[in-house]
Amino acid sequence: MARLGEIVDSVTSKNAGPFWITIDIRCGDPERFAAIRQALTTEHAAACCGVPPAELKRFEIAPLSVIKFSLRRTSVQGAPTDRDMHGAQHANLFRELEIPGHEGPAP
Repeated sequence: MARLGEIVDSVTSKNAGPFWITIDIRCGDPERFAAIRQALTTEHAAACCGVPPAELKRFEIAPLSVIKFSLRRTSVQGAPTDRDMHGAQHANLFRELEIPGHEGPAP
């Protein structure tokens, strides 16, 4: 199986204010967007984030070939318990997600 980071153009995550984190998956073209859209379920993404699927918001922006997920931060940005002040570490988790039905890169 291929990892998401091997298939798409980029995966980024960032703060969306002090209470939310957003993850952007830029698929690059409509064909990859359609394939990732179907293979990457909200349940799969929620498991990656460690939250129930009902707490993860999903946005699909077909004209840009982008899939976006948003979730509430576990701590307010900058709080003493905040372990990722910029919200950037979720992108690494998503890059490593295995995507069913996709082959990895050629050796």
